[in-house]
Amino acid sequence: MFARFDRYLLSQLMVLFGFFSLILVLVYWLNRAVILFDQLISDGQSAAVVLEFTALTLPNVIRLVLPVSAFAATIYVTNRLSSESELVVMQSTGFSAFRMARPVLVFGVIVALLVSILTHFLVPLSEKRLAEREAEISQNLISSLLNEGAFVHPSENVTFYSRMIDAEGVLHDVFMSDARNVGQRTTYVAQRALLVRSETGPRIVMFDGSTQTFDAATQRLSKTDFEESTYDIGGLLEPPSIGRPSPSIMPTSMLLFPSPEVREAVNRSTARLAQEGHHRFAQAFLCIAAALIGFSTLLLGGYSRFGVWKQIIGAIGVLILLKLVEGSVTEIVKNEVSAWPLAYLPAALGIAIALVMLTLASRPALFARRRALA
Repeated sequence: MFARFDRYLLSQLMVLFGFFSLILVLVYWLNRAVILFDQLISDGQSAAVVLEFTALTLPNVIRLVLPVSAFAATIYVTNRLSSESELVVMQSTGFSAFRMARPVLVFGVIVALLVSILTHFLVPLSEKRLAEREAEISQNLISSLLNEGAFVHPSENVTFYSRMIDAEGVLHDVFMSDARNVGQRTTYVAQRALLVRSETGPRIVMFDGSTQTFDAATQRLSKTDFEESTYDIGGLLEPPSIGRPSPSIMPTSMLLFPSPEVREAVNRSTARLAQEGHHRFAQAFLCIAAALIGFSTLLLGGYSRFGVWKQIIGAIGVLILLKLVEGSVTEIVKNEVSAWPLAYLPAALGIAIALVMLTLASRPALFARRRALA
């Protein structure tokens, strides 16, 4: 059973962790939502689609935020306990630095489990669903034209415009230009039009308009008036290009042990797929390292009336160092399958640094001896 101090410190960490996570997720998610809103609304999508897309990006946002929130919560709680001399009281009762770090370790493990659930399950599922919805929207050829008052370009050298779309779905004052044929441009103008689906594909039915064809070779312009004309726009619009699946949507087991078919489907080497899989595990261990670094760094130097800002800056510096190491080893792991243990080097280095600082904090006589020698 946890001692009372363990429960107290762990509860403080979880409360602050939840607070920082909520704030950071809201800031990051709102920024992403604004970009999606502008992009999807300009493409003629509804507000429901915007909400769906922003909701599908939420798991990945939370995955990015949780390690930062864990580090910030540990720094804040440890700083407050230090400024209120609570840590000094606990040390005077015989608690060593390693003993006081026990609830911090439990806190880091809890955060690591949350990150593992996100990286191994929720994020791949949300990314897969997001890719499917993007493909569905890109395959909706008609919806790309339902953007009133704006010139849209469903494909190269094709322009479409409608001044207004009424409640019945009738397009008013339609203009369409097709310049895909070299040396020839065909322009369609109609007072009204309807976009309909058929067995052979989408069609546009235009009323009270004209067709103008300009031949650049002969410099001749031909015009044909019509009361009603049906045009097959299935060939007018370019079909969406379906890209290769991303490794981010694949299960971890498939990344670590990819078959030749999987490697060919995603066009990635075995080393790159393995790096993605091991990176998911390494992210969880980094959460433990971040929590321990935030706590152990602030224990160095003992109590001071001027606060622990030097230790806070030092903790941030250690995290920056770990991210630099992570960036360096990532390129190595991507190019060599046998180098996969290096993916865990940043987390192992962070935990090792935290253990060294806890050892130093457990021996305050070292600092007193240095001051005496000085």
